[in-house]
Amino acid sequence: MPVTYSQFLAFIATSLREENGLDLAHLVRPLSTHAKDLVKEFRNPTRQSLSRYEGAVESPWDEIAIQYVLVVTHIAKQRYNDAFKEHTQLVNLFLRFFTNNSGWTLPVLFAILRDLRDLAFDADVQARDVSQKSDCMEESARIISKAFSGCVTDRTSSYEMSRKWGVYYIVGLILKSYFRVRRISLSKNVLRALEANRDIPPLHEYPRAHQVTYRYYLGMLSFLNEDYAKSEQELTHAFYNCHLEARSNQERILTYLVPLRILRGHLPSEELLGRFPILSELYSPFVAAIHNGDIQGFDNALDKHERRLVDLNVWLTLEKAREICIRGLFRRVWVASEKTNRIPVAMFHGSLRISGMDVSPEEAECLVANMIYKGYMRGYISHEKQMVVLANTNAFPRLADRPTPFTLY
Repeated sequence: MPVTYSQFLAFIATSLREENGLDLAHLVRPLSTHAKDLVKEFRNPTRQSLSRYEGAVESPWDEIAIQYVLVVTHIAKQRYNDAFKEHTQLVNLFLRFFTNNSGWTLPVLFAILRDLRDLAFDADVQARDVSQKSDCMEESARIISKAFSGCVTDRTSSYEMSRKWGVYYIVGLILKSYFRVRRISLSKNVLRALEANRDIPPLHEYPRAHQVTYRYYLGMLSFLNEDYAKSEQELTHAFYNCHLEARSNQERILTYLVPLRILRGHLPSEELLGRFPILSELYSPFVAAIHNGDIQGFDNALDKHERRLVDLNVWLTLEKAREICIRGLFRRVWVASEKTNRIPVAMFHGSLRISGMDVSPEEAECLVANMIYKGYMRGYISHEKQMVVLANTNAFPRLADRPTPFTLY
């Protein structure tokens, strides 16, 4: 049976009376089944033509219902910029209601803010297709920030029904929006605001999905700031708590976690990469080159995937892992020398030439010195005798055992 606008208003009134946030969230979703019925009922609705319904339900829900009809009509006609503008007004109307109610309204807030972000993205894409400028996504981030304030300022609701339980979901939406429009520097503002409000519940008490999203973006911000230790910690936590069925989210996390683990000397297994073919194609050549000490293979992989790695912001991180490949080559020289602790510099020079590096003996000696300085090898160089003297024990420490591997990059 088609849903009429009068029935739609009655459903809203019932949900409000029962404080049923989930049903109310369903009612204001543009993709809900009743949206098509309302589009058919009002062929070309305007705010003026719908004004006769004002007061049919409690304020501001009478106005929210009118805005909803305008939004779904614009979406049906693929006028995404207009739909975004009308939905913006819907969100602002709801925020007036939200700040005077408790946490039962959070499902509605989550739904309309998610739709706001999606409409902003569609509007920007549509404008870009016709060579027009659009900043809907940035505008959506500003509006979502208002909802953040509405969550953290709850001082009257009980602990269980506090609006503060929406804080990390809202922060996740804001960070997604900033990353989408490449205004990542603005993320610091919301993180500072989060740190300033110390009376919100601990992160581990929030739904796991909220935790994973927040930790992912925290890890990404640390990654881009080259704070690799913190980034690895946050991304690892996000990966191990990510839902098993959320393959795309796992892949997104591993895109940045794998290079960080490689820098630590933890190479991903074939089984792990096999579960994600796109990542396997991207990272398997580097893993194989490090296993074999194949510097030329490593460099070829960097050249082949350069465009993709730059787009993902991981080219520099993987380029730093080249030293691990050199360490693997030098270790093979040590093994080939029957693990003696005195090896001529010329042998390391020869191995570099065989591996495709056209370097002078002086450059080879410099590379060996660099390996010793950074903890990849233990020993010293006798420059006068052109001899590398390695430690009798643990000449090539395990990569994972280096005390602070990230600080050396």
